[in-house]
Amino acid sequence: MTTNNESSEFSTEFWTSTAGDLSQKREQIATPKFGDADQAAAKIVIDPSEKHQDWLGQGAAITDSAASLIWGVLNKDQRDSLLHELFDPTQGGFSTVRVPLGSCDFSSQDYYTYDDVPFGEHDFKLEKFSVGEGKPGAPDATKDLKYIVPVLQEILKINPAVKIIASPWSAPAWMKNTGHLTFGGHLRFGEFTGNGYGKAHTFDAVYARYFVRYIEAYQKLGIPIYGVTIQNEPSNAAHWPAMIWTPNQIAEFGYEYLRPALNSTFPATKIYFLDDSFHALDQPITNNVTPVQASAFDGLAVHTYTGPYPYLFNANRAFPNWQVIMTERRCMMEETPEDAAHIMFGIIANWLVRNGLNMINLWNIALDERGLPNAADSTGRRGVVTIDHTTGKVQRNLEYYMLRNFGQDVPVGSIVIGSSNYTPDGFTGGLGSVAFLAPDGSISAHLYNPTGQPLKAAVTINGYAVNWQNVTVPAWGTVTLHKANHAVNESKVPADDHFKLNPTPANTDDVAPGRK
Repeated sequence: MTTNNESSEFSTEFWTSTAGDLSQKREQIATPKFGDADQAAAKIVIDPSEKHQDWLGQGAAITDSAASLIWGVLNKDQRDSLLHELFDPTQGGFSTVRVPLGSCDFSSQDYYTYDDVPFGEHDFKLEKFSVGEGKPGAPDATKDLKYIVPVLQEILKINPAVKIIASPWSAPAWMKNTGHLTFGGHLRFGEFTGNGYGKAHTFDAVYARYFVRYIEAYQKLGIPIYGVTIQNEPSNAAHWPAMIWTPNQIAEFGYEYLRPALNSTFPATKIYFLDDSFHALDQPITNNVTPVQASAFDGLAVHTYTGPYPYLFNANRAFPNWQVIMTERRCMMEETPEDAAHIMFGIIANWLVRNGLNMINLWNIALDERGLPNAADSTGRRGVVTIDHTTGKVQRNLEYYMLRNFGQDVPVGSIVIGSSNYTPDGFTGGLGSVAFLAPDGSISAHLYNPTGQPLKAAVTINGYAVNWQNVTVPAWGTVTLHKANHAVNESKVPADDHFKLNPTPANTDDVAPGRK
C-alpha cells in the first residue's frame, strides 16, 4: 500500500501492472506522482458522476473436470491454499461460480442427469431424482456429490457470499424427443405425462419441477443457487450433452413454467435468458420475447466465443432492467499474448463491462497440463489455473490475472462509472479503461493497452483537483489502480510452480477477435 502525497484526496493508493506476455504479473508499481499530463499520454478522466450498472463479481466454472482436480488431485493443504487464494476476499476475491446442472462435456464421470430412467419410461413425480449418492467427497460418492458439491462447500466456507449460477446441458433423455442426452434434440414440448390434460401434466411442467428439485437438493447441502439459465448454448447440437431451444421456446418456458415454479418455492432465484454466444442475438430480442415474457427473466447470459459483439445491443437495450452476465469463455492452451489479451483484457474486461456487463464467469477454473479431464475430446484447452495431474503443482494463466484484477481491486457492489476510452471495440485503437466506485467511496480502474508497444496514460478524477498521474501501460497489458481512505487488499500473487504443458492435441478452432 502506498500513502499518497498532499495532492491526493485519498490516503492510500495501490497500483499494479500486468504485461500481456506475463513478464509482469500484477506487479505492484510505485504510485505515480501528481503533476502535469505527459504530452504523449492519453488522458484518462475518471468520472464518478457518470453512474452505470452494478458490479456483481467474477469467477469461473466448477465443472466435474475442474472439481475432480481440486478434490481428487490436490492434497488438503494444496486445496486449502488454492481455494483461499482464489475465493478469499482478502486474496484473489473471486466471487462467482458457474456449475453444470447435470453433466457437461468437461466431466471425469460418465454422462448423467439427476433423473435417468430408460427412454419410454416416465418419472412424472421425479421419484428417482438424485444429485448423487454417498457422502460428499467420498471415493464412492456419485454424480455431483463426488467432486462438485464438496468443492463448493469448501468455497462457501471461505466466502459464503459467492454467487452460484447453474446451467443444464440437457434434460433427462426420457424428457427429450430423441431419447439421448447428446447431439441436441429438444424437450417434448406440450406432450402429456402423468394423468391429466392440464399444464401441470406436461413435460414442460415436469422439467420446471426438475429445476426446483435441484435447487432444493443443493440448499439442503448448504449451497444456495443464486440464478439459473434454462439451457447452455441452446443453438448448439453438440456431441456432448446438449439440447436445442429457440429463443421463443426459452421465453415461453421461462414465463409459463419455470418462473411460476420458482415463485412458489425460490422466488429470489434469478433466471437468465439465452446463455449462448452473440451469433444467437442476430435480431432484436423483441422479435422473440414479449415484454410480458421478459418480466419472468432477470437478465441476459452471454458467452464470448463469437461475435459480432455489438449484437449485445439487440438485447440489453430492449429490457434495460435486465442484468447482463457472462457465463462462459474457454481459456485456450496455446495463444499469442496479443490474442489472449484481446479476448480477456479487451473484449471481456473492457468492452463488455463498459457496455453493461454485470458479472464475468470464465469456463473451467482448473484443468490439468493436458487440458483434461474431458469426456468429449475437447482437449488442448486450459483452465484459469493449470494443475499438474501427478503432483498438484499450479500455474496461473493470463485469465487468472484478468479475474484477479477485478476480485482484488473492485469490491462486489461497486458501480461502473465513466472513464475515458480510446479503443472502440477492445482490440483496436488506443488505451481502454473501465472504472468503478465502491460503496465505501473508494475508486478503482483498469487501464488496458491493446497494442504491442507500451503506451502512456495520464489519469485524473473529475471533481477532485486537476492533477494528473502519469503511468506506462505495458504491451497487451493492464495497469490497475485502487484509491481509498482505508486499507486495501494488497495481497501478492504466489509464484507459479514449474512443470511442462502437454496439450494433446492443441485446440485450433478458437479465433480471437479481429482474426479470420
